[in-house]
Amino acid sequence: MDLIPSFTVDHTKIVPGIYESRVDTLGEELATTFDVRMRFPNKEPAIDPAAMHTIEHLVATYLRNHEDWKDQLIYWGPMGCMTGCYIIVKGRPAPSDMYPILLEAFRYVRDYEGDVPGATPKNCGNYMMHDLPMAKWEAARYVDYLEKADKDVIFTYPTTERLVLDDEQTFYDS
Repeated sequence: MDLIPSFTVDHTKIVPGIYESRVDTLGEELATTFDVRMRFPNKEPAIDPAAMHTIEHLVATYLRNHEDWKDQLIYWGPMGCMTGCYIIVKGRPAPSDMYPILLEAFRYVRDYEGDVPGATPKNCGNYMMHDLPMAKWEAARYVDYLEKADKDVIFTYPTTERLVLDDEQTFYDS
């Protein structure tokens, strides 16, 4: 079998960012999947599952209630490797078009106070696996990174010819 497109990306060179992962045609419509990468793959620990679960609940709730994006959102959820999330939207916006709404959504998580939406036995299949303080910490970290990041780097998957990161750098460098 052929590798799926997301397995053909060089994960030794990818940095946190917002990348177009694939575009699907559904009849006359397009659906674009974005890789919302929050960690350096294979260089940093994955995001804690309880924090990621909380991020999933908060960002999904935020986007599904956002006046400009609620009708564009098809899916929001974590990657299996727990280094980021996927968002699928109608149409074909550029990664730079996704930047403002994702920055806004992660700021929402960073600043969130209260009960996690949908984190009850009736609403969630694993309602006890949430960690709001860690989700807020992860969101704050990602917001800080996105605000300072080189926009020429965080919107384009690295090629094998382009060295984005040397072995000494980490996400914690400022």
